[in-house]
Amino acid sequence: MVVLPYTVAFLLLSFLQTVKIANSQSFIGINYGQVGDNLPPPSSTAKLLQSTSIQKVRLYGSDPAIIKALANTGIGIVIGTANGDIPGLASDPNFAKSWINTNVLPFYPASNIILITVGNEVMTSNDQNLINKLLPAMQNVQNALNDASLGGKIKVSTVHSMGVLKQSEPPSSGSFDPSYGDLMKGLLEFNSANGSPFAINPYPYFAYRSDTRPETLAFCLFQPNAGRIDGNTKIKYMNMFDAQVDAVYSALNSMGFKNVEIVVAETGWPYKGDDNDGGPSIENAKAYNGNLIAHLRWMVGTPLMPGKSVDTYLFALYDEDLKPGPGSERLSGLFKTDLTMIYDAGLSTSNQTQSPTASPQPSPTATITTTTTSNNNSSTSTSTSTGTGTSTSTGTGTNTISINICSSSNNSSSSSSDINKVYLIKIFNLGLLYGFTRLSLICLFFYYLQT
Repeated sequence: MVVLPYTVAFLLLSFLQTVKIANSQSFIGINYGQVGDNLPPPSSTAKLLQSTSIQKVRLYGSDPAIIKALANTGIGIVIGTANGDIPGLASDPNFAKSWINTNVLPFYPASNIILITVGNEVMTSNDQNLINKLLPAMQNVQNALNDASLGGKIKVSTVHSMGVLKQSEPPSSGSFDPSYGDLMKGLLEFNSANGSPFAINPYPYFAYRSDTRPETLAFCLFQPNAGRIDGNTKIKYMNMFDAQVDAVYSALNSMGFKNVEIVVAETGWPYKGDDNDGGPSIENAKAYNGNLIAHLRWMVGTPLMPGKSVDTYLFALYDEDLKPGPGSERLSGLFKTDLTMIYDAGLSTSNQTQSPTASPQPSPTATITTTTTSNNNSSTSTSTSTGTGTSTSTGTGTNTISINICSSSNNSSSSSSDINKVYLIKIFNLGLLYGFTRLSLICLFFYYLQT
């Protein structure tokens, strides 16, 4: 009986740790772009973020006012170097040290800087000079952090578009474009050696624009659908997000780097676009972001990476009225610049339950060729659908979706059955935790009655 209190204590601590992990929601982040002339001051934004369940913020640069405003909030901060800084960072270690001395040391650790991204979507930029200098730039930034005794505390990586994948259909066959060859291998070796993540920008929105069938929209918005079966693994995917992330995992695995963590640096859905845009609407944006957040909170992971939610940075915190390109590039914010919600995606700390699933708003016509701009606003890119769901792209910063959207019958009864099974399993697991806690308390109660 002497062992009993320790057993009970262990069980209770295990339960409390599980609850803590589920409630901390450190896997929910957001992109904070600044290409606008009407954005609220950083201090107001910091207060806004603290009123939400957002635990991480990604900046495309290293604005000192924002970094300072987020001090002592506990919010993790991702800062980035500009693509134009890559040649200097690669060729001059002193420039890398100066960058760290200017953008990190004055603020850390009060400001919780967790990751430095060297460039954005460089590998799909078609700029061979930048591509060749990306890894040396990352190495010099890492060395500068090491010299400042921060190497194990702040990670260094870069952000990729889905265009780095040559194949992603089915997800288990995901592989990188072989034209990157040793360059991609070097980047992955860097990630593995330094414990830094592979950051990727998956956008189901762009997949839908290439295939505007109603069943595709439901698949992209986490809504009831017939699913897509991976012919190799026989796994049925019920949403595009999981399929895209697992395709990246398979690509990493195919090169021997399955242990490199995946971080979703950008994903989102615009709530408004140009007149000829298919897909943007308040209903669809709320459905995608709200259902994605609920999916992450369940901590079910993906079929190939179960049991853990991938760190995911939503796009975006605010609209950016000065962004070039299509209207959808400027109209993806979750909050207005007056700090009120554009729509409720379930991020408020007072609303931790799953957001209601909005009805999809399909586009009446399919869009075969689309022109988009990278979210770093560095240039314009063109993505062309082949009709099978695989996209090819040219230009800088292309968000290329190459998940195949296969034809399938809309078997609603099968889909509903699969979804019900998922929720039953979730409820069963929560019931086990609840029962475990009650049993522990009862055991503890009777033990003290006997002593």
